Amino acid sequence: CSKIFPWMRLIDAALRITYCLPIGRTAFCTMITAVDKQYPGTAVDRMIASRERVKSLTMSELSGDWDEVRRRVLWAAGLRDITNAPPGMGYTGHAFNDDNHCDATCMLGEVSHNLNQGVERVSGIAIGNQLGPGIQIASLPELGPGGSWSTCTNGCHLDPPRDVAHVQFRSRIAFKLVWCPPTFSSFVLVDDDGLLLNSGSPKGRVPSLGSRQSNFNLVKGSKYAVQAEKLGLSE
Repeated sequence: CSKIFPWMRLIDAALRITYCLPIGRTAFCTMITAVDKQYPGTAVDRMIASRERVKSLTMSELSGDWDEVRRRVLWAAGLRDITNAPPGMGYTGHAFNDDNHCDATCMLGEVSHNLNQGVERVSGIAIGNQLGPGIQIASLPELGPGGSWSTCTNGCHLDPPRDVAHVQFRSRIAFKLVWCPPTFSSFVLVDDDGLLLNSGSPKGRVPSLGSRQSNFNLVKGSKYAVQAEKLGLSE
């Protein structure tokens, strides 16, 4: 039979392999996305699609009234804006709206019901921390397989990160929202490696100054703080 030749390239730490089967002078090719080897709970295609949404947002979309800005960030994360549901049942009114729930995490469906428990649990997060039902309700299906949630960022200052995304869900983050010192009037959206995806300077009823300061303090000293500090110094 004909030999199958793999062509491999690394995208966002997930191995994408294109297999091409030669048929005469043509070839039939198919793409398979393998599991992220380090963080196998990552919904890789959904994560990449989320980052593309972030990069597509304009300056005006990220620098208008905070309520509208937050809705665009939710959309980029693959989340619905749900404010009339109880916590745990799809409520996303807290997402990107306080100091801590600022990680857009895209995880595979089978890990969305993982609990925060055992010796590897995240410090400072409730034991159990059942998020699965809410993830199913709030996730936008058109972004790709898996689900999304605004997970807690505390623990991300460690190397490797020990936050909810990386420990409870064994997933990379699609992006993180970080407010920029020293004025905390702007924010950056950075990926799992701390690379800049977008930024904005919203108006209106933004999170309290204390929340914005605390948000930065949670990432201070880590790769996730670099772009926030850079933008803050340029303002």
